Amino acid sequence: MPGLRRDRLRTLLLLGVLLAADLYFHLGPRVRRRLRPRERPPGCPCAHRAATSAPRPAARHAPPAEPDGGGPGSKLRALFAHPLYNEPEKPPLLGPEDSLLAGPEALRYYRRKVARWNRRHRIYKEQLNLTSLDPPLQLRLETSWIQFHLGISRHGLYSRSSPVVSKLLHDMRHLPTISADYSQDEKALLGACDCTQIVKPSGVHLKLVLRFSDFGKAMFKPMRQLRDEETPEDFFYFIDFQRHNAEIAAFHLDRILDFRRVPPTVGRLVNVTKEILEVTKNEILQSVFFISPASNVCFFAKCPYLCKTEYAVCGNPHLLEGSLSAFLPSLNLAPRLSVPSPWTRSYSLAGKEEWEVNPLYCDTVKQVYPHSSSGRLLNIIDMAIFDFLTGNMDRHHYETFTKFGDDGFLIHLDNARGFGRHSHDEISILSPLSQCCRIKRKTLSHLQLLAQADYRLSDVMRESLLEDQLTPVLTEPHLLALDRRLQTVLRTVQGCIEAHGEHSVVANGPTGQSAPDSGPS
Repeated sequence: MPGLRRDRLRTLLLLGVLLAADLYFHLGPRVRRRLRPRERPPGCPCAHRAATSAPRPAARHAPPAEPDGGGPGSKLRALFAHPLYNEPEKPPLLGPEDSLLAGPEALRYYRRKVARWNRRHRIYKEQLNLTSLDPPLQLRLETSWIQFHLGISRHGLYSRSSPVVSKLLHDMRHLPTISADYSQDEKALLGACDCTQIVKPSGVHLKLVLRFSDFGKAMFKPMRQLRDEETPEDFFYFIDFQRHNAEIAAFHLDRILDFRRVPPTVGRLVNVTKEILEVTKNEILQSVFFISPASNVCFFAKCPYLCKTEYAVCGNPHLLEGSLSAFLPSLNLAPRLSVPSPWTRSYSLAGKEEWEVNPLYCDTVKQVYPHSSSGRLLNIIDMAIFDFLTGNMDRHHYETFTKFGDDGFLIHLDNARGFGRHSHDEISILSPLSQCCRIKRKTLSHLQLLAQADYRLSDVMRESLLEDQLTPVLTEPHLLALDRRLQTVLRTVQGCIEAHGEHSVVANGPTGQSAPDSGPS
């Protein structure tokens, strides 16, 4: 009889635990949404990462100043004040054909999107018998994400002098979320995963789309790896983690190089319960939340539990680091073309691509459209230099806006596999430069400037990254690796010049005219 009583007690305790978990994750959030209007999540308690608490939605705070460094002695401020960063860009912007979006058409499209969202949100609340005092969303033309979209031009995703990027970073860091969902590629998978594939689909890399109270959207990539952890040398590049801090650092490096081809990206401590679980309408996403044995709130993608290729991410107990990358305009407004890189790698355990064994491979590339365009090839070489500095080996495609044609800039998307190994420099990433021996004079001039002590790349990167909430974004060895890799790029260019002459190697202008003079400007 005593043994039977103990069994009954254990059963009752187990049922109690299961009921508590169900109340916490399923009934609790719905009851809280019904009993109170949405509140701004409380300010981050981590004072060393967030200097101030996040503002309430109704408050209108001025964004921080343009990120140009600190006071006197700031190398970052001096860099952005250098004539190279202030000379007029070529070719000059002449009219609407040089802007990505037509303002009136874009605003009409966004107004329809807001109206549709309000309608669907109202229906969702009615179906769940939820009440809320929140007014319908209103589209404000001055919001930072709209101004960011309207400011994209033939020269880049944003202009040097625009204050919009600072405001956009500020808003992504502080505005409350109103919805969370899987990205489109993960939705397409529907949780399916083929374990026989060596390269898993991009959807299994646990990224979410977060929408903010100003109706802007950002791609959220959670922390998967600690700052001081290096990618094991036995890892293939296509099974490496996607690092949130790599996305943040890539944006800062891209801006310092004056490319302006990485969407604005910022770090944020996200409350996964309040800012994801309680605002998502996706029942699949709701169902993958759980409490870990350490009492942390975790969630996972469907594929990982089936294939065991990736694991859940967890808050501490609710707060989780992640990167937020601003969305580009909808493909309905600004179609983009995705093109396989001529220097794509072999995504298999064995075998090599032609460029890895044929030193004259670039001669073949130059004969094939669209890479027969000098501008396109020079932009690929820019991207290769950028990827070499970050250590990103996973550049299998690139995207361009179709409106800007063959010579339009390449968008540097998906940089999360950079900054994995500071102790190793993957020289093969520079193959487009070393095989084609061509580089823009503008790019070379910036690289030479960043190699000088007064503007040292590691110093200006360190200073720029201090602006982020998640500082330190990169460890010191990663910063020092940037200087080492920069010298490798310059040595490669110098070798090309010695072999072919500067006139053949250094190209003036965005479309690749040969340099008529004997030295960089």
